[in-house]
Amino acid sequence: MPKREREGAVGRAGAARVRKPVVLRMSVELPLWRALAGYRVLTMLYAIGLCATAYDHFVRPWVAVAYYAVLVVWTLATLPRVANAASCTRRFLAADLAVALAGILLTPLADSHERIAGGGPTLPSIWTAGAVLAFAVKGGWRWAAVASTAVAVVNLVERGHPARDTVHNVILVWVASIAIGYVVEVARASERTLARALEIEAATRERERLARDIHDSVLQVLAMVKRRGTALGGEAAELGRLAGEQEVALRTLVSGGLVPVSRVSEDLAEGAVVRVVEEPAEDEPAGPVDLRLLLAPYACARFSLAEPGAPVLLPPAAAREVAAAVGAALDNVRRHAGEGARAWILVEDEPDEIVVTVRDDGPGIPEGRLAQAEGEGRLGVAQSIRGRLRDLGGSTEIFSVPGQGTEVELKVPKGAAVARGKKAEQR
Repeated sequence: MPKREREGAVGRAGAARVRKPVVLRMSVELPLWRALAGYRVLTMLYAIGLCATAYDHFVRPWVAVAYYAVLVVWTLATLPRVANAASCTRRFLAADLAVALAGILLTPLADSHERIAGGGPTLPSIWTAGAVLAFAVKGGWRWAAVASTAVAVVNLVERGHPARDTVHNVILVWVASIAIGYVVEVARASERTLARALEIEAATRERERLARDIHDSVLQVLAMVKRRGTALGGEAAELGRLAGEQEVALRTLVSGGLVPVSRVSEDLAEGAVVRVVEEPAEDEPAGPVDLRLLLAPYACARFSLAEPGAPVLLPPAAAREVAAAVGAALDNVRRHAGEGARAWILVEDEPDEIVVTVRDDGPGIPEGRLAQAEGEGRLGVAQSIRGRLRDLGGSTEIFSVPGQGTEVELKVPKGAAVARGKKAEQR
């Protein structure tokens, strides 16, 4: 193997990028808590407005005024308590429901019997539903059923008999709160399922990334040691044999073994939390890079590079992946096309996409060989080339006729590459 090739392989083996976690939060529950906080304030104002319009009809208006003073202070002071599930504790829920039930029981003391018998509202009015809905959002339909049942019992005690309007309101609150509680439970289950799906997807992508990096570095070094050791003979041949065994074991591991999971899902108060392990943006250039500069080092006596006269700009991450895919294709030329094989790299900057073609004059690829190599854990084409372009939203086409060489065509849509680059920079 030429000295330049050995240095390139060893350099790739020693290269490592520091990765940092980025936290993504997903929650369909948080909007419900915000809506509940707004509901409590609006219904508090509504209850006070009812009291103001019927103030002259109260037999003990000071009872109503005292209760509304407590209700205003309680509602405003406890707004942070209904910000999320973590702050909405069981003690708070019990105290909140107690305020609502106390207002219902105080209604006969403040209002006249005639108004109560005629269907007049209770002191807290529809503010009571907010206390029940807090149970539903916090604990699901079972908690909602318990709270709404308590409200129903107290309403019947306050009215003294099961009047039609009372039963209607009780059933409405009971059904609505249970339905909302059930929806919350379904939403939480969906969040956990989504977080798990993201975890699996990320683990798969991490496996592919590790497989590409290992193929581009460690496996090639082991293959080099095996070939050189076999050629030298003696003790070097034994070293080459051991390197060959480790190469096979490592190929098996990266093709089907376990890899560290790069995303971890949690069911916290803020919703499903996913920690994404990504490469730090600060290691990247500030703007797009010229793909030609990354491909220029591949040009040598065996490999010719044809490129446009103008810069071929791509986001840093996308340009690096395209260059690595080209490098993997050239590594295959070195390993499989023979010592005398030549290769040509053609870069085309189309209006909608960038096309890089790697063509060689080697013996070509026998039919079915790529599928067989992938089954054996040889991931040069499957991961180092196809996988990289797939992650960029691009495509890879391989044309090969036995005896007439091989052509690898890499296509990267500019829109997909730019979107991926912006996403990486945002993280």
